[in-house]
Order: sequence, then structure tokens, then C-alpha cells
Amino acid sequence: MNGSLSGLFVASLFADNIALTTFLGLCPFLALSRNLPVAAAMGGAVTFVMVSTAILNWLLMRYFLIPYRLEYLQFLAFILVIAALTQILEAIIDRFLPRIYAAFGVFLPLVAVNCAILGVSLFASFREYGFAETLVYSAGSGIGWTIAILIMGGLRRHLIFCRPPAALGQVGTVMAIASLMALAFGCLSGLVTR
Repeated sequence: MNGSLSGLFVASLFADNIALTTFLGLCPFLALSRNLPVAAAMGGAVTFVMVSTAILNWLLMRYFLIPYRLEYLQFLAFILVIAALTQILEAIIDRFLPRIYAAFGVFLPLVAVNCAILGVSLFASFREYGFAETLVYSAGSGIGWTIAILIMGGLRRHLIFCRPPAALGQVGTVMAIASLMALAFGCLSGLVTR
């Protein structure tokens, strides 16, 4: 892996973390971070779908939409690829991992509408990444999203040992934690460049 690809990977993990710098994919990020095993499973599902759809969407764009001058269908095509792959993933998890399927509840189908997944495919397309760059960027973004949800889950787990201000409420407390995490991850932006 050359320097630019490793820099892109590290940047997508931390400095350009899809959840904490662009605030994409926050619904499952905030809702499922209460339970660490479920958060880890959702992180794996999001990473798998993110990498798979980014690669499929890159191929679709490169070998079908651009040659036939159908770039204006990019959003629709990308969303269809994400929805189809999510349905396949949902069927596999339902069949082979029923406990995880039950723990996800409504949030597993929401992987299809997770804006982080669409965002990664669109960012890779808009930035005109090649195949290797798209693969590295999507893998780093998925792993970065997983790291962020696991850190959030760990911090939320420790909230039982403290009393956050009652005026914030549960949602306000979680949003304050997410904001502090975003600041911490954002501080890394000068260390790596994409």
C-alpha cells in the first residue's frame, strides 16, 4: 500500500470520520450505541455494505453510467444498489444470526437508508477516486464508523456511574458526547491528509 492510500485510509478512519465530521449515519449511531455487542454487529454490517456498495457503485459508474452518458441517474442507481445489497444482508442475518437480527430490530433495514453508505459512494465518485482509492476509502470509512459507534457505546455504558445534568436529558447528553467526540476526531485533521 503506497503512502497516499495509507494516508487516505487513516484519514477516513479518524480525521475524516464519516459519522463525526460529516454527521452521516447518526440514526443507528445514536440509537444502537447503548448495547456494545449490537453496536459492533451494526458496525460490521455497515462496513460490509459500505465497502460492497462503494465498489459496485464505482464499477456501475465507470462501466455503465459514464460510457452511456447516464451520469444523471447516479443517485438513483447508487440507492438501488444499496437497497438490493441490504436486502441480501438482511436475509442472511435473519437466516444465520437470528439473535442479532432480533437485536437490530428496525435498524437493520435502515442500513439501506443509512446516509453514510450513500455518502461514501458519492464522495468517492465526486472526488474521482480510482478503484483502489474507493476500496481503501470505503473500508476506512466503515471501520471508522464502527470505531466511533464503539467508543460512543463505551462512553454511554459509563454514564451509569455519573449523573449528567438533568436539563440535558438522555438525548442531550448523547449529543454532547457525540459533539466532544467530533472535536477530538477533528483535532486529528492536521496529522493526515487524503
